[in-house]
Amino acid sequence: MTSVIAAPASERPPVPPGAPTRPPRYRDRLRRRGVPRPLLLGALVATVAVVLPLGFLVAQAVQVGWGTLDPLLFRSLTAQLLWNTVSLTVVVTILCAVIGTLLAWFIERTKLPGRRYWAVLVVIPLGIPDFVVSFGWRAIFPAFSGFWAAVLVMTLAVYPLVFLPVAASLRNADPAQEEVARSLGLGRVATFCRVTLGQARLAVLGGAVLVGLVVLAEFGAFEILGYNTLTTEIFTEFTVGRNQAAACAFSVILVVLGAIILFGEGAARGHGRAARLGAGAARRQRPRPLGRSMPAVLGGVGLLVGLALGVPVGSVVYLIVHGGTSTLPPASLLDAAGHTFTYAAGAGLIATIAALPIALLSVRFPRREVRLLERSNMLILAVPGLVIALSATYFTEHLLAGYLYQTPILLVLVYAVMFFPMAVVSVRAAVARSPVGLEEVGHSLGVSRSTVFWRVTLPLIGPGLVAAFCLVFLESAIELTATLVLIPTGVQTLATQFWAYQTDLSYSQAAPYAGVIMLIAAIPSYVLGRWFDRLPARTSIVQAPGAHGAGLAPGTMVNL
Repeated sequence: MTSVIAAPASERPPVPPGAPTRPPRYRDRLRRRGVPRPLLLGALVATVAVVLPLGFLVAQAVQVGWGTLDPLLFRSLTAQLLWNTVSLTVVVTILCAVIGTLLAWFIERTKLPGRRYWAVLVVIPLGIPDFVVSFGWRAIFPAFSGFWAAVLVMTLAVYPLVFLPVAASLRNADPAQEEVARSLGLGRVATFCRVTLGQARLAVLGGAVLVGLVVLAEFGAFEILGYNTLTTEIFTEFTVGRNQAAACAFSVILVVLGAIILFGEGAARGHGRAARLGAGAARRQRPRPLGRSMPAVLGGVGLLVGLALGVPVGSVVYLIVHGGTSTLPPASLLDAAGHTFTYAAGAGLIATIAALPIALLSVRFPRREVRLLERSNMLILAVPGLVIALSATYFTEHLLAGYLYQTPILLVLVYAVMFFPMAVVSVRAAVARSPVGLEEVGHSLGVSRSTVFWRVTLPLIGPGLVAAFCLVFLESAIELTATLVLIPTGVQTLATQFWAYQTDLSYSQAAPYAGVIMLIAAIPSYVLGRWFDRLPARTSIVQAPGAHGAGLAPGTMVNL
């Protein structure tokens, strides 16, 4: 919830007697003003498209009936799969929160040698698909499987989801709070736990939620490692057992788990964080020397990068050099790369454009129904890609008489739906950093709302739009399960061709596809890392005239 905290009265400038009262703040006028219909219509259309897979699950559950679902839900297999999924999600989320937070603190707050280079290297694993990481470990260690293997792989693959926002939060935090804590007698550990973590709490929670939702919906990595979860069982029931009722029942459980994660994060989030806005120059925290702990910290960071980046890359290079044969017909690596790039770019463009209305409504018109609209889109992250693909197939068959089935258009739309929440998060962050006062100036000059958007708002949020595109592009390029169902006949992407060779145990033939996937995904991962690295530059302290232009007193603290 957006909040404004006024500075103490002693820090406010004196108001001359008889001076006119300050006009209502622009954000307050936006709240009282009606929601623009084009934005509301665009947000509703995007939300309906995103929640359609949930409607498919409900329709299937109603069609099957409780009498069929009851024995499927309450059986020993369901309990075991639920335990496997929940325990894995909890352990991976905690490990990623700890690793991502500590890593961000060492890189942003200490004199770690080469910390700018480490800041790039620790982000690149985000671009390596989870199933490629599993493939790399399994190729080197054939007995690598089970719960702890899945924990290791998923932690190494998704910890950047916590590192990125926490690093940006620490870089933008006010150092005065830690200095006051130290002056009051708190030690370094107590200051870190009570002040530093408090400043980064929302970033840690946001990253942890993404980690939890990603682990819930993961399939390829667990299939390679032989670890059964709800998602792997859904795939088995749909493709092998042809038991659609059981698959839908397990999918409903996943959606409920995702809702629990989102509800818990919303309850823990509270009222958001406050950032200083007032006169003065922005002051950054000076890095601290590591002292005697420097070799241990440097070795730990190097070990993490070596495990997360070195093992999968090294195994792929080894398999390519080693060579081998396959029983499958030869395929074109260039064609697969071209299809992957085209589909992922189309999905990134659609998702980024569709995220704009919801992001603008969420920041400029914060209402309860708008927040509900925004958070309802997050549930799709907990739905397996296979279920989303089957729901798209269901609607094309029943509403469009099979039109668009197994076409590039449908596949791109499914990609955009699957990763739409990630685009919303990035675009919303960019809109929140766009100064509202500049839009007020445009309106005060008689410029129309659309002109202000194109000439003022859009250039300011441009970097955030690029980050949203890169994030959706990255996830779409490495998506597997939905692609296996919806890929046009005779067409292959890098992920599907890799999966075909990997399933055939043709590891040397699968390795080049894994290598190209990593090369393609490394570019948007680097862009995302640079965007988060420059994030605080747009949230720094604003001079007093700018604060007055936005209708704020100097020293006012505004929730970003």
